[in-house]
Amino acid sequence: MSQKVFYRYNPKTEQYERVYPDRRTRQMAVMRNFLQALLVVLIGGVALYYFTELPREKQLRFENERLKAKVDILDRRADEAISVMHDMAERDNNFYRAMMQAEPLSPARRYAGLERQRNIDSIGEIADAALVGAVENKLDVLEQMMYSQIKSFDFLAQQVDSQQARTRHMPAIQPVPEKFLRTMASGYGVRRDPVYGTMKFHEGMDFSAPIGTPVYATADGVVRTASWQSAYGNMVEIDHGFNYTTRYAHLSKLIAQQGQQVKRGDLIGLVGNTGKSTGPHLHYEVRYRGAPQNPVNYYFYDLSPEQYDEIIRLAENAGHVMD
Repeated sequence: MSQKVFYRYNPKTEQYERVYPDRRTRQMAVMRNFLQALLVVLIGGVALYYFTELPREKQLRFENERLKAKVDILDRRADEAISVMHDMAERDNNFYRAMMQAEPLSPARRYAGLERQRNIDSIGEIADAALVGAVENKLDVLEQMMYSQIKSFDFLAQQVDSQQARTRHMPAIQPVPEKFLRTMASGYGVRRDPVYGTMKFHEGMDFSAPIGTPVYATADGVVRTASWQSAYGNMVEIDHGFNYTTRYAHLSKLIAQQGQQVKRGDLIGLVGNTGKSTGPHLHYEVRYRGAPQNPVNYYFYDLSPEQYDEIIRLAENAGHVMD
């Protein structure tokens, strides 16, 4: 850049004389020129950075976009897999475990040790690092769900193995010979009390039979009670395990003893007319987890389909409660 030359008129000599700047002025001029050059360089560098892409930078940008697309695909696949696992968990609790009469697996047990709050559902507004973290969290959820489901299936497999034992301990035969089932006095449900005349819920079935008719255990178990039980009279109660118990009331004679192990079909007593009873009969109850069940649903080992239909008909029509 050419340096400007300054002149000043001298009236004494009537001539123009050249003016030389002082040091401070020269320094300011040099600084101004340096700053101007620096500004030009900076503007050029910024323009080069934002508007010009180097080959390596272009390659890195392409690879980053490709990796981001792959992570996005993995995220969607993780969502689909988690959805499938949720469906399996629902079927596990509501079908498989219900069928095996096992307690449902609670969310606290199914996701034990896993902070599900870390799971990020929306990935559209998060940075790349957070995006990878979101997918990792979903994979953690999926891994825990798979582990819990495998453990649940292992448990159900053990339950299947134990079904043979459970079947032996489930009430499944008639407590008196079949001919006495055809002289049923009362079925399960709301009936009129024979003594007080009021309506009450009859928690078992009454079978009219002669005194001394044999009474059989309807499943394997342990005799919990074999004694006089107030309105029940002489009663045998058997704990079959698997949450099942049965009661045999108004017996004339107790044959089974408390604490005795019995098998299905073992003789445990004789029909009688003891306790609150209006005639010789057997009062029979089936209870599951302490709640009375309709005994008509527990004769499936002894009866053909035709006989079973007949028993249901008799149970529905028999309304003469004897206790």
